[in-house]
Amino acid sequence: MKKIIKDSLALFLITLIAGILLGLVYKITKDPISRQEEKTKLNAYKSVFNTLETTKEFDSDKITLAQSAVDKEGYTAVTVNEVVAAYDKEGKYLGLIITTTDANGYGGNIKMSVGIDYTGTITGLEFLEINETAGLGMKAKENSFRKQFIGIKSEYVRYSKSGVSAPDEFDAISSATITSRAVCEGVNGALITFRAVGGNKNE
Repeated sequence: MKKIIKDSLALFLITLIAGILLGLVYKITKDPISRQEEKTKLNAYKSVFNTLETTKEFDSDKITLAQSAVDKEGYTAVTVNEVVAAYDKEGKYLGLIITTTDANGYGGNIKMSVGIDYTGTITGLEFLEINETAGLGMKAKENSFRKQFIGIKSEYVRYSKSGVSAPDEFDAISSATITSRAVCEGVNGALITFRAVGGNKNE
């Protein structure tokens, strides 16, 4: 009986100490991780709008409105994370930067920021989170893939496995159809959001 109590006490102490140590590690690393995530996001914003100076974040009501529109159009794997209005140094409205996450990536969630100017034209695509197969799906991060979206002005984009033949298409990544489809869904979620929140005009 004493041995059981002793073993139980030892296990409790080990669990308690481990919990305290994990809490300390989390506390120490929380701020640096948060700062790095913010830096990554700001870099993505400047990449999709190179004249960006300031942003204005949309409130939760607009995000809810956008999410409802995305879901209604059948993109239920897409989450609308954030919508911000972009302005240049003179305060001129440039368009929206919309961050979406698609849950259908081959390696899990693919989180991306899409720049769409006030005319509805895509200005850029940057990934904030992507864990696809090296040498295949991870080719989505390459500039040669991302730059295909720049200049597309359409209600939706489509991917092609046999070469681009229309202005709303982009070349799918060879042997990475699942990744290409997930990116397509995330970008379309951003385009739907743009229309839902009236991105063609400044608030």
